[in-house]
Amino acid sequence: MTDSRQRPDWDEYYMRIAMAVRSRADCVGNRVGAVLVLDDRIISTGYNGTPANMPNCTEGGCLRCSQRERFESGKAYDLCICVHAEQNALLAAARFGIATEGARIYSTMQPCFGCTKELLQAGIHRVHYLHDWVYPDDEMQNTYQLLQGNFQDGMHEVDIEDEEANWAVSLGRVPE
Repeated sequence: MTDSRQRPDWDEYYMRIAMAVRSRADCVGNRVGAVLVLDDRIISTGYNGTPANMPNCTEGGCLRCSQRERFESGKAYDLCICVHAEQNALLAAARFGIATEGARIYSTMQPCFGCTKELLQAGIHRVHYLHDWVYPDDEMQNTYQLLQGNFQDGMHEVDIEDEEANWAVSLGRVPE
């Protein structure tokens, strides 16, 4: 018996799971899913949106999201009440007492400045991402790239097609 399907490698497998997790994201900006993996086992997942029991972004729950024209891309995250996918994956692991030291993360978006710091602090060794995220200021983009160079096993783009990029990535979306 032969199977004509191509079995995905681990990176594609976990990234496709992150893409499925992303389907729960409720943000008017980028919609992101993340999967934390340790010893080839999923230990946690997360998607971006407002904290539990608060109105979602699409319901006007976040000022930064509901008034995007007031805020430059990549800035004023301190005013945003959304929790990023990577943060939610780390926080879910913490809530259930799951250690993250040595894990790798698969995120549908390259982690932002803040998430990069938190992933490093949580002992994540390797980051896999689907879509680039570029800090809008050149000088800070250099700092961002230096910071990302601190992952023990590096940053790695996963090269697979994202058929939902127009829905998930704000730069790919046609304005409504």
